[in-house]
Amino acid sequence: MTDLPADALPGFSSFTLDRCDDLRADPDALAALIASPEARLILMRGLDPVADDARLARVPLPHDARIEEHILLGKDASGTPLFAALAQGALPHGAQFAPRVWDLAASLSPEELSLYGAARSLVDWHARHGFCAVCGGPTVAQRAGWGRRCGQCDAEHFPRVDPVVIMLAEHQGRVLLGRQPRFPARRYSALAGFVEPGETIEGAVTRELFEEAGVCVRNVRYVMSQPWPFPSSLMIACTAEAEDDAIRLDEKELEHAFWASADDVRAAFAGDDTAPFIAPPAMAVAHHLLRHWLESQG
Repeated sequence: MTDLPADALPGFSSFTLDRCDDLRADPDALAALIASPEARLILMRGLDPVADDARLARVPLPHDARIEEHILLGKDASGTPLFAALAQGALPHGAQFAPRVWDLAASLSPEELSLYGAARSLVDWHARHGFCAVCGGPTVAQRAGWGRRCGQCDAEHFPRVDPVVIMLAEHQGRVLLGRQPRFPARRYSALAGFVEPGETIEGAVTRELFEEAGVCVRNVRYVMSQPWPFPSSLMIACTAEAEDDAIRLDEKELEHAFWASADDVRAAFAGDDTAPFIAPPAMAVAHHLLRHWLESQG
């Protein structure tokens, strides 16, 4: 699945910049990059993207820009250094989804959407980690925005990614789909949940399907992954074989679940009004996981 073209991948999966890891601890190189007349700042409003047609809006950096207040996202194919500004002041508490992203996803190229996803995750991480988890002291950005250091105990902190499994249980030519109350009307998707400490991907898939739907599975298979910047997850898409089709729903997690046939899924992708559900949007890995399963049905 990783050999697919960029426009066939789920959203946020086409990051193409040189991440410049070798320059992040080089103060002279960073000073030259941020002072370069070619350097550009990716504009954001809080955590929301700002678009310029099919691209993220870019502007020259201020003449007095300081690397301590910016994140070096990387260099594009032409060698242009791209930066994001660290948030000044607190970001909205509990912000999860940026409505503007859904509006812009269809117009931004896959590479631009991925660039925004990386910038959003990093800006959000810095806003959440102003104080040290070891001693409580204030932290400052370091390594061109790819880390923070405590001014009291000198502990280093680095951005983390939360692994999340998202999976389709299959039984006799049907797949299990569920919906949460916050979903749009008739929208169903693959079940998902965070990987817990000390757990494998296979173990998380098995546990989540049993906890949320009472379905026991075997033969867990990895399909593909997707970075998901709300705030910073890695969606790990899998399939599994269900031992039976009995559903015992955890109503605290799901509003409803059902087994969808291949014809049901085809109708949903076709936008048929008679389809029993609306498919996940193309930006979501669940959409691509369903397409992968459908292709396996012949």
